[in-house]
Amino acid sequence: MPKCRFKDVKIAGIVTCVPPLEKCIDEELALFGGNLKQLERLKKTIGLSKRRVVDDQTTAADLCEQAALHLIAESGLPLEQVDAVICVTQTPDYSQPCNAAVLHGRLGLSKNCAALDINLGCSGYVYGLWLAHTMIASGGCKRVLLLAGDTISRLVNAKDRSVAPLFGDGGSATLIERSPGAPVAFFSLQTDGSGYDKLIVPAGGARCPRSAETALAVEDEAGNFRSLENLFMEGAEIFNFSITEEPRAVKELLEYAEVEADAVDYFVFHQANRYILGNIAKRLKLDLAKVPMQTVERYGNQSSASIACAICGELATALSDRASTQALLSGFGVGLSWASALVELSDLLICELIDYPA
Repeated sequence: MPKCRFKDVKIAGIVTCVPPLEKCIDEELALFGGNLKQLERLKKTIGLSKRRVVDDQTTAADLCEQAALHLIAESGLPLEQVDAVICVTQTPDYSQPCNAAVLHGRLGLSKNCAALDINLGCSGYVYGLWLAHTMIASGGCKRVLLLAGDTISRLVNAKDRSVAPLFGDGGSATLIERSPGAPVAFFSLQTDGSGYDKLIVPAGGARCPRSAETALAVEDEAGNFRSLENLFMEGAEIFNFSITEEPRAVKELLEYAEVEADAVDYFVFHQANRYILGNIAKRLKLDLAKVPMQTVERYGNQSSASIACAICGELATALSDRASTQALLSGFGVGLSWASALVELSDLLICELIDYPA
């Protein structure tokens, strides 16, 4: 789509909720055939360390609800003033109805409030911000609640070392509102659907319904076990896509906004893994102090919640100390899809990372 800009809209608050159960790759040596050197190499290069995952009863909706309740309580936001709720997730509670409708009811929002889901993962947070800005800029809404979260850990096979040690879970709530005089926000959204099968859960939809056959885990050539109901990632293809398209997209957005990279305070990328983030930063010649990378090592790859988690977990103190903070947010992955936004993160009502249950 053409790049776009919005005036008089701001991000007012962000809360991210992570589950309490922590897994450490050091305790999963058997997954790597007892090869300690390989494990240490992965920890050093890719950044695999710890991750937070849900139990069998907790869903992405639960994490997003806790984040939203905390945001509403701490900001003093009247429920009747929420004009729309958007939920970004690829792990909804039900195939229907949408998570947004379910959470609308659980949060007790007004009947005069729109509710809809976005079925996106890694780029979904930025897509959700773009849609919220669009709804407000059109004049139809004054305040939009964006809920973005996933529990991808429930989709991976525990014996698939290509994905099991990487994915964590999280849920976020972001308040976007009309604010006359707010700095211009810039967005760019892109897709390459020809690569849809590079990161996919093959079974479980209408194309390939679940069955006894799709639930059967088989071993691949690399010794990983997964079924058609588990997440599959073609790692090399995702890596090449990420380090090719992301730097290009960031450069194009900065050119469109007529902003130099040095003028941006932080570059908050989807927390895929440290190796990918480092390569993107190197290609863009960024100051690594401006690129949060610790979130993926502490909480894992959280899909749609990772950008919000990086903001809350790594930048909250810095944001509170700055009168104005310009941040470039960028997500990339499943779809294949990628999206970037250049926004101001200033005067946030709240920016916190909380544990579930709150």
